[in-house]
Amino acid sequence: MVFPSLLIENAVNELSRLPGIGKKTALRLVLHLLKQDEATVDRLAESVSRMRHEIRFCRICHNISDGEVCSICSNPRRKQDQICVVENIRDLFAIENTQQFNGVYHVLGGLISPLDGIGPEQLQIRSLLDRVSGSGVSEVIMAISPTVEGDTTIFYISKKLQDSGIKLTTIARGIAFGGELEYADEMTLARSLSNRLPLDRYVGEGNG
Repeated sequence: MVFPSLLIENAVNELSRLPGIGKKTALRLVLHLLKQDEATVDRLAESVSRMRHEIRFCRICHNISDGEVCSICSNPRRKQDQICVVENIRDLFAIENTQQFNGVYHVLGGLISPLDGIGPEQLQIRSLLDRVSGSGVSEVIMAISPTVEGDTTIFYISKKLQDSGIKLTTIARGIAFGGELEYADEMTLARSLSNRLPLDRYVGEGNG
């Protein structure tokens, strides 16, 4: 691709680094920005820069946040005794979009995957166990993609919490095995969440 300007070429190259953005799409975005007034482009650049430099992670659930505690954990209308465990922030967004869950979350930051060198110590599992043991939690919902790594992570956490007396559940198998939670449609995800299963049944089915 030949560019008439080095400045445009540099902008296209940077935008094309984003996931799902190829050179042609990046060029369309750059040409669109060129048509905008400078104030509009400056606001976009400032918002992206501030986001990257000022974003924080909630000290309780590890969700992204503008402050020390995220808006979900600090919301008095949320059920603080019901924790939904998710792999990443994208999955948290997917569940929030269903508007079917009114508890709080815990973001693991990944899944256990020995082949990739990812063990429990690389994830936010210890903080989950500390959180559960230090408060009046009544239910932990494992909303994790039904993959080999997901099931391994569910099994590990369930073993750590099996003597806690806390109700352990998981989303129903409305999500096909091997599917990613963030790509499930909202209706399927909402149904899987509302029809969640006791974790011992899920583990039994997975090992059967």
